[in-house]
Amino acid sequence: MSRIAVLCGTGMSSLSDDISPPGENTKVRVDTEWGEVPVTISHLPEGMVAVVDRHHSVGQKRTPPHMIEHRANVMAVRSLKPDIVVSINSVGSMRGDLPPGKIGVTSDILDLAIKPWTFHDDDAQHFDRTSPFDSDAMSICSKSLSKNQGAVPQGIIVAQCIGPQFESPAEISALERLGADTVGMTLGPESRLISETGIPHVALACSSNWAAGRDPNDPRANIDHHAVDRLASTMRDLVTNCIKSLLIEYKK
Repeated sequence: MSRIAVLCGTGMSSLSDDISPPGENTKVRVDTEWGEVPVTISHLPEGMVAVVDRHHSVGQKRTPPHMIEHRANVMAVRSLKPDIVVSINSVGSMRGDLPPGKIGVTSDILDLAIKPWTFHDDDAQHFDRTSPFDSDAMSICSKSLSKNQGAVPQGIIVAQCIGPQFESPAEISALERLGADTVGMTLGPESRLISETGIPHVALACSSNWAAGRDPNDPRANIDHHAVDRLASTMRDLVTNCIKSLLIEYKK
């Protein structure tokens, strides 16, 4: 049976309850060198799904994106020996075919953030990232999305920004010129660290807002975090279907 680990955030804090009924989930805490990580595990006939809210929500408080200890999260899911890691990322879109409320499958990452992320601070090791995302898993997710949402935007490149503020229109224009289609605050570190584990990785880009200055109806429209969170939560069914498709179809 397949074993899938999921890293999720904005609007997805209740994702595990969509995968299986709350009473059938097991909540554990995984100790790592970089801190303790809460994990919710669902055992289904098709296999196991372990969900980590990367922000480690406690009540109404959530760790802001620039303060997330990604090494703890990735090491925790690694300890569960998953066949694949799925990152669910809320992004701002610059593409007309990826409006808010739609999901694309990430094909590459543009991470020019200053802060380095690695498990190897004491001994130089270098890892290939020519193909950061697993092509078979990408195909399975694209097929699931095509069935449940219609057309699926292809070739999505996510730009990594550190947050916690949203970007300015000028920053978005610069990222577009560099080839980005969307922008987010968490995929860059996860992609780098997961590449060091050797575990296959796939990422879903959940468009939860137009990037700054890109709203076709009002280029000066403000971005409201609460509205972003509410819209992201409406995509949980699409995300759940992708995860269940991976459980059934993905072979490591």
